[in-house]
Amino acid sequence: MSEPVKKSLPIVLVDDEETVLFSSKILLKTADVSPVVTLTDGRQLLPFLEEHGAAVVVLDLVMPFASGNELLPKVKERYPEIPVIVMTANQEVEIAVQCMKDGAFDYLVKPAENSRFISSIKRAMEVRSLQRELGTLKHYLLEDSLQDAAAFAAILTQSRKMRAVFQYVEAIAPSSEPVLIIGETGVGKELLAQAIHQVSHRQGPLVALNVAGLDDNMFSDTLFGHRKGAFTGANDNREGMIAAAAGGSLFLDEIGDLKESSQVKLLRLLQERKYYPLGSDGYMKTDARIICATNRDLKEMMAEKSFRSDLYFRLSSHQVRIPPLRERKEDLLVLTTQFIEEAAQAMGKSPPVPPPELFHLLNTYDFPGNVRELRAIVFDAVARHHSGLLSLERFRETILSNSVVEDPLAVAWPENPFKRLTGKLPTLRETETLLIEEALERSQGNKSLAATLLGISRQTLNYRLQQLKKGSSAF
Repeated sequence: MSEPVKKSLPIVLVDDEETVLFSSKILLKTADVSPVVTLTDGRQLLPFLEEHGAAVVVLDLVMPFASGNELLPKVKERYPEIPVIVMTANQEVEIAVQCMKDGAFDYLVKPAENSRFISSIKRAMEVRSLQRELGTLKHYLLEDSLQDAAAFAAILTQSRKMRAVFQYVEAIAPSSEPVLIIGETGVGKELLAQAIHQVSHRQGPLVALNVAGLDDNMFSDTLFGHRKGAFTGANDNREGMIAAAAGGSLFLDEIGDLKESSQVKLLRLLQERKYYPLGSDGYMKTDARIICATNRDLKEMMAEKSFRSDLYFRLSSHQVRIPPLRERKEDLLVLTTQFIEEAAQAMGKSPPVPPPELFHLLNTYDFPGNVRELRAIVFDAVARHHSGLLSLERFRETILSNSVVEDPLAVAWPENPFKRLTGKLPTLRETETLLIEEALERSQGNKSLAATLLGISRQTLNYRLQQLKKGSSAF
């Protein structure tokens, strides 16, 4: 069951001077810092924190009834995770040192410069956010649980590596920082982006854009939109995809293919959360979360100066790597079974039964195209299926045609294996025994597959095994 959207914790300002509270609240609102709660009586602080919590507390030291000196140690004792910024007109070093010893995050002298005041609060918010994410991540990893398993239902897996990815995604769900999904072609990056959006419980939609092949003008127009008259043919205002993703998530696929001039514009959007539609002199704000994906090595691209390092580090606030299919072969059974059912339903057929040796065969292949390639192979095999067991040969043919290596099940047999032998030749019975043992080892004990390697039927292999056990031979 989906949880309700979590409200942002407030910045709590505590000061007995209402004019200071009013000006500070306006200043923070101008800097896009919200929500802000003001308290004029220090005695209200602890009850408020008990009921509502706080992202940051800004505390005046000198107040009637309950001073900041009294409140600071109490707040840090009961709520050690909440950063407390102390503000006072007193410039004595001893007081500042004592406040820091009592757990203050920062110490500001009134009247504090606006930029210093805002930067102190933003730094405290970042620390608080990181602490919460770390705590959540520890919880998920230690508990080995998923709170919203339904969000990942579209990704079929039995892999512990994938489960660890899901747990990390849940841990970063409350964050509004960008997410970078890294993985080879066909691993399911778009499905994971959908899961990230769903588990975050954001109220807006998920809007997807593949940036590969977009020049800078097309990227800007598609993402930011334009105003009437911005260029020839711009007859009306048009919102861009970033506007359509308001309150939700914007998924930018193939981010490694983004042109360098467009990288600058994306970086500015991430840093300032503002953008300019083409032809507009006024900026617009966005609260959409940015999710990016790539199958390219961005670190290598940075070394080659084709991808901006500042953009990479900005995108990598949260980085998720999806392991390729060859690193989670335990998923082959569930994926193949599901794809057989999907293919049969799409083609109006009854789902064919896969032979047991099929999964041994699939385990020998690395699947460079990952899950997408496996799905294509299964659909092709089902399309050519008529009756009985699903043909193993269809899979072997398809795998061999897409592989750069020889048949992994084929026996590497020299032109004349006995040419260089000296001394006594092995008997036919000894040779038979060695071949059968080798075939069973290569097929991991699967007799049907071993019989295929030997070029005999399953029944013949069983007969030969029985004869060997009795100490006799067919020869």
